[in-house]
Parts: sequence; structure tokens; C-alpha cells
Amino acid sequence: MIVAFTGHRTYQHSAEEQLRTTILSLYNQGGRTFRVGMAEGFDLAAAEAIIEIMSESRDITLEAYIPWQGFNSHLTSDKQERYQRILQQCDTITTISEEFRPWVFRERNDRLVEGADYVVAWWDGSSSGTGYTVRKALKKRCKVVNLYPSQQLTMEL
Repeated sequence: MIVAFTGHRTYQHSAEEQLRTTILSLYNQGGRTFRVGMAEGFDLAAAEAIIEIMSESRDITLEAYIPWQGFNSHLTSDKQERYQRILQQCDTITTISEEFRPWVFRERNDRLVEGADYVVAWWDGSSSGTGYTVRKALKKRCKVVNLYPSQQLTMEL
């Protein structure tokens, strides 16, 4: 089972326990491949939660989908270190483009969802890249678990 993660950059770790519980539940149901888009906020928090679980369960694969080479260049040095630590734990790193292109986020999000069985989101219902990804997942008949407190799509695992 493939699980992808999408969420807002404004995520402030307010659902840490719920995120971990969701990942463990999906793991217990057969989730072994976990995909993240490597943006600040929810993506990186999800990656760190997966890495923590990986230390207990070695049969997990973590895949990073980076929009373009140098995507992380805007990060401060401490966030750069965090980003690099996460990348070092990834089994697969896919870079969508060598440089920024207007379509690159959409392509990254499409690739995250392609073949996924579940999408775990931190989505506030807004029209955004996260919203695009959730709608794409629903169109592809993926199950979506939205951890955002006031916009629950489905919580059935």
C-alpha cells in the first residue's frame, strides 16, 4: 500500500500524535511506501514521523518528491540541516525538474498521488496546492484522511 502526504506550510506540529497514530494505523493495514513532497510544514513533519517509525519497522520505504533541484535553497541554515537529515533517510529521491518551472508543484503533486492508496492531508479547505492534491486524490479514488481539525473528509482507516 502506498501512502502520500500533502499539507500546508503553515502547519505548526499541532497534530503530532494524530499524525503518528495515522501512520501506524496505515502501516498496520499494509502501508509500506510513504511519499512526501519535502515542503516546509506538514510535509517535513510527516517525513520526520515516518523516520521515527522506520527506526522500529525496517520494512518501510520513504520516498521524497522534490519540485526542483535547489528547492531548499531558501531555507535558513538550521532548516537546511533538518531538510538534509530527512533526505539522508529517504530510500528514493525524485527531483521533478532541474530548475523552477511554473508547473513544477502541480507535477510534483500529481506524482505523489499517482498509484497511492491513501493521502494523508493537513488541508484547511482552501484553494491551494494542498487542495489541488486532495481533489486529485479523490478523483483517482484514493482514500483521504484529513487531519486538519475543522475540515474532516474521512477519518476511516
